[in-house]
Amino acid sequence: GLEHHHTAVGVIDFELSGAALQLVAFSGRDGGLGLLFTDATSGLTTYPACRSLAIEPPAADGTVVLDFNRAANLSCAFTDYATCPVAPAENRLTVSVEAGEKNPR
Repeated sequence: GLEHHHTAVGVIDFELSGAALQLVAFSGRDGGLGLLFTDATSGLTTYPACRSLAIEPPAADGTVVLDFNRAANLSCAFTDYATCPVAPAENRLTVSVEAGEKNPR
């Protein structure tokens, strides 16, 4: 009966491995943003449900830094007794994000 709800606050356009991509972001902590995503490594070398990424507040011109080295597993990656949100369909990348935490299991 638990539910997780995130309200989208914007779209981040970026390029990775030569592909133009977009991710939907939600409000994060301290004026920053957050996102949940999956990619081509999900279920192989990274946790299948999703990983999260905290993003510093946008600069005055609206730009942000996506540091995928900081992509983190949620608590559900470590125990069957935790619930985790699901990445929105818009955040299911077809390219591989090799950076960040790997599957702990």
